[in-house]
Amino acid sequence: MENELTQQQVNFFEQNGHLTLEAMTTPEELEWLRRIYDSLLSKRVGWEQGHQFDLAGTDDEDQPKLPQILGPSRYIPELKDTLYRANAKAIAYQLLGPNVQDQIGEHMIYKPSQIGVSTPWHQDQAYHNPTQFFRNINFWLSLDDATVDSGCLQFVPGSHKLDVLPHHSINHDPRIHGLEVDEPECWVDQAVACPVPAGGATLHASYILHYAGPNVTDQPRRAYTLVFRMPPTPRDIPIDNYWERQKQTARAERSESG
Repeated sequence: MENELTQQQVNFFEQNGHLTLEAMTTPEELEWLRRIYDSLLSKRVGWEQGHQFDLAGTDDEDQPKLPQILGPSRYIPELKDTLYRANAKAIAYQLLGPNVQDQIGEHMIYKPSQIGVSTPWHQDQAYHNPTQFFRNINFWLSLDDATVDSGCLQFVPGSHKLDVLPHHSINHDPRIHGLEVDEPECWVDQAVACPVPAGGATLHASYILHYAGPNVTDQPRRAYTLVFRMPPTPRDIPIDNYWERQKQTARAERSESG
């Protein structure tokens, strides 16, 4: 169980922008998380509010290709008291210092067996406030053995030192919420795949370029992400995130109508 990093791990994270940990919670809590996870997704909890949606689709298919639910602890408050969260918070303090804000981001993302599509190359910060600069750490807990074939995360080491690059909606379709960096082929040769066992996690820094392949296995790939950050600082010149302004998603319409 890891809630404190070695100096070697800290140095690796600072240099590369990502890190893999073998265990972030107990088998018992992991099994409980799986039950919660499956229940929330199968019941489409949060769909009407725009909290659950297909990250890689237009929300008009019976079987989403990449379903995601934002803020699952708003529906299951017990998720705020997990060992996973406590361990992640301790590591975030170690890496970012005492001014870390409490958990500010949380989502569950699912790649169904055989039909879960790829998550294109992107930076998480392409989705966020363009007037601010962030220092975040994302903890990606895998509830299953995540392999290259099932869609483990892949990173471009050192790319966390870049600023936000131009992005576009997946397939250049503004009805799709998910984003892809422009000219993604530029980064493929630099990718480092990070398989992780069930109950383990990958950590990544705010601006790192990352990707996850499709799930071509017979097993699901379930991941539960927590985000911790330093207080953001204002930018002198905001980023022109035109890709966000161009979106016309069903998820946003549901959120506004609710």
